[in-house]
Amino acid sequence: MDLRAYYQELRQTMADIADEHVVVISNATSDGGKADVRTEVTRGIAARLVVERRARLATAEEAETYRSELREAKQRYEQEAAAARVQVTVISDAELRGLRERARLPKG
Repeated sequence: MDLRAYYQELRQTMADIADEHVVVISNATSDGGKADVRTEVTRGIAARLVVERRARLATAEEAETYRSELREAKQRYEQEAAAARVQVTVISDAELRGLRERARLPKG
């Protein structure tokens, strides 16, 4: 490919991309690239991938689906991490005795 044409197409593609971060969907490539892998990248990287025919820009619906799946996965991870945390409180012997005595006292 002519370098002048390559960089002209790269600049034009970059100008056509409105957002700073976009979702691209990979194409199958001869060097082992897998098809339909979604990734969020910067405008410059997206333009390069599109010009090199390694990926295509995701539609608005595909991008929203991808981002919502990421949000859900992050939320699940945070919930699992919170559940896995063990909370320990260190108290002195005097505080422990006080808690035991208060637990033995009749309520009311």
